[in-house]
Amino acid sequence: MAFVAAGDITVHYELTGPSDAPVVLFANSIGTNFHIWDEQVKALGGRIRTLRYDMRGHGLTDATPGAYSMNMLADDALCLLDTLGIEQAHVCGLSIGGMMAQRLAVKAPDRILSLVLADTASVIGPPEIWQSRIEAIRAGGMASIAAGVMPRWFTSAFLESETERVRGYVNMVSRTSDAGYIGCAMAIRDADLRGDCARIACPTLVVVGEQDQATPLPQAEELIRAISNSQLKVITGAGHLPCVEQPAAFTDAVFDHLQTVGVVAPKETVRGNRNWHAP
Repeated sequence: MAFVAAGDITVHYELTGPSDAPVVLFANSIGTNFHIWDEQVKALGGRIRTLRYDMRGHGLTDATPGAYSMNMLADDALCLLDTLGIEQAHVCGLSIGGMMAQRLAVKAPDRILSLVLADTASVIGPPEIWQSRIEAIRAGGMASIAAGVMPRWFTSAFLESETERVRGYVNMVSRTSDAGYIGCAMAIRDADLRGDCARIACPTLVVVGEQDQATPLPQAEELIRAISNSQLKVITGAGHLPCVEQPAAFTDAVFDHLQTVGVVAPKETVRGNRNWHAP
């Protein structure tokens, strides 16, 4: 495990892959940790340099009290890049990670080469949903909301067929810091990034699970209309976490994007290896 002091927090991160390869920064969703990217790192790690980290308040990264903001979370990512000596990166963010990435691309456009915005939006609301969840956590802790989150994350087919994995994700949510989840929930509640989206200039892929209930397809289409240099990819048979539920399809989408922006060699070169999607 690797930790680094970045700004006012200690961040848990993992940096793997060739030292001279382009860096892709992966940012997790609320209530998860960087292990949601396990399959992508396995598939892509030999060709790119993957940097994944636990967002403030999540996993093994420090959880500070009080409200967070997208600006704060973007500063955390920039500070991590600075501390590790990484000048530029491609960014793949899921849900709140995608919101952070939108803010980051506008805040530091010279540092961000391209974006993958997965199952996210410029506004995820309404605010009352987040306020209700905050109040529930304050009253009963993270365990009081964990099981109820699963139908918003996964398709009914996944919930029925992958019961042990779903239980693991219930544990992941339950063991997230109350303060960290509440801080990030406040950041989502208060964020309106529609102005930022119009200013994003780098190549952007918007990805959405076909059955995503938390940030459904119409919100992904809004991002496409707002971001001039963008494309849309819908992942069939997936909900809010397609990187977990349909990892091969999600990895293909990321790979296609990286190929389009000139980061990796043609897909056929990699697909010649029968272990393309295997650990």
